[in-house]
Amino acid sequence: MANIYLRKSTIEDLDSIMEIIEEARALLKKDGSPQWQDGSPDVATIKLDIEKQENWVLMVDDKIAGTTTLMTENDPNYKIIQDGSWNNDDDPYVTAHRVAISNKFRGMHLGKFLFSNLMTIAIEHGFKNFRIDTHEMNKRMQGLSVSLGFKKRGIIYVGPSEDDRRIAFELNL
Repeated sequence: MANIYLRKSTIEDLDSIMEIIEEARALLKKDGSPQWQDGSPDVATIKLDIEKQENWVLMVDDKIAGTTTLMTENDPNYKIIQDGSWNNDDDPYVTAHRVAISNKFRGMHLGKFLFSNLMTIAIEHGFKNFRIDTHEMNKRMQGLSVSLGFKKRGIIYVGPSEDDRRIAFELNL
């Protein structure tokens, strides 16, 4: 069994993180999803996530295998939810964004390790509510979310166009 753990990323990890983001962007394109095809997340976004100490890397035997950003402030895109509602809109929540696993580690079910560790970190900081969103064509993230116990709550928009439409998920512990 490999040594698998999560750690906060550093600026030295930026090139490796961006390589993983590009691999994920290509996979989304191959799957027919327009998500991330506009160039986001870009280097400036990930660099800011690192500076804010919100970006994490999943390590497998001391190699970066995945990345995500865990936001602890309310996501402004989640204020308006259509075709549904949040189950818990009173308590603070964390949001996972920019989730990506390296092609070199695909098939190892590392998404579950990533989220298990994120949940532990969030709970240690007093959060029991988790949110995530993904494009309706991103079946991989939808499947992972449901397998982790997240429930579909409705539709949110991350921008003005129809390609910015996202399925919103929530998990309350």
